[in-house]
Amino acid sequence: MYIIGMGEIYKPKDVKLLAAVMHRRDFDARPIEELLTAAYGEVGGRFGPIEFSWSRYYEEEMGEGLLKYYLIFKAPIDRSRLPSIKNHTNQIESQFSVSGKRAVNIDPGYLAKDKLVLASSKDFYHRLYLGEGIFGEVTLHYRKGRFRHFSWTYTDYQGPEFYKFLEAAREELAGGRGAA
Repeated sequence: MYIIGMGEIYKPKDVKLLAAVMHRRDFDARPIEELLTAAYGEVGGRFGPIEFSWSRYYEEEMGEGLLKYYLIFKAPIDRSRLPSIKNHTNQIESQFSVSGKRAVNIDPGYLAKDKLVLASSKDFYHRLYLGEGIFGEVTLHYRKGRFRHFSWTYTDYQGPEFYKFLEAAREELAGGRGAA
């Protein structure tokens, strides 16, 4: 007979904040980045912009020819902040809306050494409620030396170039190669 003890409760390690910023081609995103850096500190890495061409989901609201870029912030954060960060980015989106339509979409998330988690205000079977009206989705996981996606992972979060971008930030969290 085995006696299994209760798991030890501990505070998880801090993570790197990620912000995916999508906007119309004619939109000046510099004020968005200024607001984000004022709130979350210096940017430590950037990927893009890339053309958002794999979905037409946002076209009715935001128009055609959308661009998307991704920021990783230098300073680690407590992962429990993700719901308040998502609510803050929603406020920024509203601030730049025109006639009730967004000009910019900001999707925050966090990078841990073993996963990338995105925040969403939409519930779905693969998302867990985090609080403050926000759900979290494990979008990528890191296993056997590389990032891997799931069936629900958005197309722009898949692929070797994006993974290289994440790997640079992940190295700081993992304390060197080979972890997880």
